[in-house]
Amino acid sequence: MSEAGTSTTNGGKAPITIKKYANRRLYNTATSSYVTLDNLSQMVKEDIDFVVFDAKSGDDITRQVLTQIIVEEESKGQNLLPISFLRQLIGFYGDNMQWLLPSYLESAMKTFTGNQDKMRSYLQDAFGGLFPFGSFDQMSKQNIAMIERAMKMFSPFPGASGMPGTTESPPAAGEEAGVADLKRQLDALQQQIERLGKS
Repeated sequence: MSEAGTSTTNGGKAPITIKKYANRRLYNTATSSYVTLDNLSQMVKEDIDFVVFDAKSGDDITRQVLTQIIVEEESKGQNLLPISFLRQLIGFYGDNMQWLLPSYLESAMKTFTGNQDKMRSYLQDAFGGLFPFGSFDQMSKQNIAMIERAMKMFSPFPGASGMPGTTESPPAAGEEAGVADLKRQLDALQQQIERLGKS
């Protein structure tokens, strides 16, 4: 989902405004009705954009509410985020490389999302025969490994190459090499999915 005020979903319309009151109730101003986190989660899945404002202060709290939705989904057993990934993510808060991480994660997610239709099409074509569990299991592991490698590349907690807890930035040349390496991995993943779709 796009940042508040810059969305291009909803067919180009402005995001729906959700107000959160002190009693934690969420109010959808478009439908004039109260909604739950489950309702907002479904809106995200349907690509319906919205922004959430604190009814009293007027502050934009969209990020906090989306994070709360993820916590709720994880608590239901929908475990999408590996523990190692969560630990690495937490480690970036306050680190001087924190500014670079969002663009990496956004790029990886855009690539994965862009290939969803190809993956679904491949599933439908292969469903009548032997289902390629191995291929998609391997692809899933590669996706996770790719993102984790990107996290480690700029980790504020280097292993043998530095002291634990070090937050010094690597040389600029190292950063550029890391960016190029991640781009090559993303391109390789996309090519693999395209080959599966053609097979």
